[in-house]
Amino acid sequence: MTNPTRSMATPAATIGARLHGALPVERLEGTGFLGRWVGGTAMVLGPLLMLAGALLRARFHFFYPDQLAAYERHPILMATAYGLFAAGSLLLWPAVAVVAARIGARSAGWGLWGGALVMFGLFARAFHAGVDHLAFQLVGSLGVEAATEAVSAGYGAFHVFAALNLAILVGWIVLALGAWRTRVLGPARAAALGLTAALPLGVLKGTTPLSLVALAGLCAGLMPLGLALLREGPRPSRKVVLRWVPLTLVTLGLMVLLGQAG
Repeated sequence: MTNPTRSMATPAATIGARLHGALPVERLEGTGFLGRWVGGTAMVLGPLLMLAGALLRARFHFFYPDQLAAYERHPILMATAYGLFAAGSLLLWPAVAVVAARIGARSAGWGLWGGALVMFGLFARAFHAGVDHLAFQLVGSLGVEAATEAVSAGYGAFHVFAALNLAILVGWIVLALGAWRTRVLGPARAAALGLTAALPLGVLKGTTPLSLVALAGLCAGLMPLGLALLREGPRPSRKVVLRWVPLTLVTLGLMVLLGQAG
């Protein structure tokens, strides 16, 4: 007499084994659930995208009336600048998660507080990016004067994300101290990472010299670690790469199309 439980589990196990063979995933040891490929890639691309976005808007005064006026004159340039900056900030969360996991493996407290504070700060920056996008759409539909008046009227309004502004500033310092104390980063790179705390925060904030210093520190702190992380394990075979890359690109394309439709 056959065992029904065994006969039902076998097809599922076979499908799972085939998927693992076709699209293998490395064990997540010391890097949290994201692994070295996602974390390492994010450490390299996130700071670079933010720096590129900051440089594109660097010639315009940083305060919001000038940013809105710049969008009226150069909509494609400003939309690209803010989009790159927002995309880079989004990519920082997997980068920070992996750094915090490495710190936490040696000191749970530093990994917990550094990672949590920076992550909450990144949520606040995502909120600011949404407000930036809406303000730019007001420029296109109502004109720059009306958009500036609308932003001015609501600039100091309360929102729950305002409570996370302190996390934006303090989080990078705590994370950098934790990385230095646990030797995840050397003293020079940890100090560079801590400079990210100087990056201006808020709605429609452009680029200042301090912004470029902070982003240069972010690049110096994260990018070498990301490259080392990508090199520290075996490289995937060409066959695996040719399977993962098209799947990833198709998934991203579908996400963009569905996002625009919804």
